[in-house]
Amino acid sequence: MNCRRFLLLLLVFPAVVFAQVHVPTVIGSHMVVQRDLPVHVWGTAAPGESVAVTFRGETRTSQANRIGDWSVYLSPGAAGGPFDLSVQGTPSAGSGAAQEFPIVFTDILVGDLWLASGQSNMEFPLSRAATAAHDLPHASNPRIRLLMVKKRSSQFAEEDVDTDGWAVSNPDTAKDFSAAAWYFARDLEQREHVPVGVIDATWGGTVAESWVRLTALGEDAALMPLFVSRGKMTDNGGKRAEREVKDDERQREEAKAAGQPIPQFPWHPPLESWGPGLLWNGMIAPLTPLAIRGVIWYQGESNSALERAPLYHRIFRALIEDWRRQWAVGDFPFLYVQISNYKSTPLEDWAALREQQVDTLELRNTAMAVTIDIGNPDDVHPTNKLEVGLRLARAARALSYGEMVEYSGPLFRQATPQGAAIRAWFDHAHGLLAKGGELTGFEVAGADGKWVAATARIDGETVVASSPAVTAPTLMRYGWANSPQCNLFNGEGLPASPFRSMR
Repeated sequence: MNCRRFLLLLLVFPAVVFAQVHVPTVIGSHMVVQRDLPVHVWGTAAPGESVAVTFRGETRTSQANRIGDWSVYLSPGAAGGPFDLSVQGTPSAGSGAAQEFPIVFTDILVGDLWLASGQSNMEFPLSRAATAAHDLPHASNPRIRLLMVKKRSSQFAEEDVDTDGWAVSNPDTAKDFSAAAWYFARDLEQREHVPVGVIDATWGGTVAESWVRLTALGEDAALMPLFVSRGKMTDNGGKRAEREVKDDERQREEAKAAGQPIPQFPWHPPLESWGPGLLWNGMIAPLTPLAIRGVIWYQGESNSALERAPLYHRIFRALIEDWRRQWAVGDFPFLYVQISNYKSTPLEDWAALREQQVDTLELRNTAMAVTIDIGNPDDVHPTNKLEVGLRLARAARALSYGEMVEYSGPLFRQATPQGAAIRAWFDHAHGLLAKGGELTGFEVAGADGKWVAATARIDGETVVASSPAVTAPTLMRYGWANSPQCNLFNGEGLPASPFRSMR
């Protein structure tokens, strides 16, 4: 457009060029609107301006309040589409502004909308998955829609996320998207025959408390150590930490150039993404006005440090309960991945963190995908994200879609001493089996609390363990290590979660 024509448009259509009505970026062309729930459209406009929203032949109006906020709810409907959604502002009488052209969003589907969040194993892109060479070229599916939220931390709750908008799934749009979330969406779309939208709001290397609203954390006095930890980070952080990181890197480069051993330095947690509430504010809070079907979550590795792991259950519980409160669409399914097997260091306790994740199952409408069998002891980022997505989808099919499908591996219920042996009882234990031969990973202890490796055998839907070194075992545990060797599964091929009978 040349300058002359642009100036002419300014004179003739000033209200179009400087449109007052604004809709957040989570609403846009190619999006998926949650079926069977009211359709919420919101935004800002000039104070007092009337805003009309039209979708599926229905029009609702709202008037912007004194600070310009407006909100409209349209009737719920069944899956379908594509549809157009239009938003049009009408300036208040006496404002002198001209009628605005409508904002029109096209190719909107009605189906199921899921949020995928967590740290790097959820962020892990489809292009790096072990199955990418086969699946990425076939990623085109017009019924799968993707929205990637860019990383942003904030000291206060933002009103919009940073994103390039919704996209139809294809090899280009899917390659950088969460692999686990994409496989989850593909499986649900194929089985449930409805459009599926997924929002990818992830940030690698982050702690759970960064994703929780600050007020929700503050309501639990037991979580005060999180704020002390944050205080220590800020006391020792800032410019000084930046200089230390630069000097660490300089020494590594010099050693590498000189052919000398690369020096190791303490890790510096990032101030930007490790503060309580910071990622909730920047990446999750702006999504809460949008109705969703549920959440899939993969996080925990960064909370496995010895001083952090014991608090994980309380943090995670606060996260789930508060997310449900803030969305206000009921206790939606919250499906999460138990951290896998990784050697890590003695400064981290992955077994204790897994146990904390099991404890969170006490919350209704939750499910956990066990991945102890598909990790990589030498890499914190295992590449088998296909199975992760399928196990999460199984949980969704059972909890959210009402399918009669087994969705969990065996979960420890109780242990009963029986003379020279001890028997473990499980839920989700139909068809117990040991993959690859004899059962491995079991240990027993007596009254002295000293653990020894045990011989274990399957007896129906229970496991009986014993050791000649323990004449009267009273305790049992399984897979209790950062990177254990485990092979107990149920008949659906789902692995048992590591456990201990007493704490």
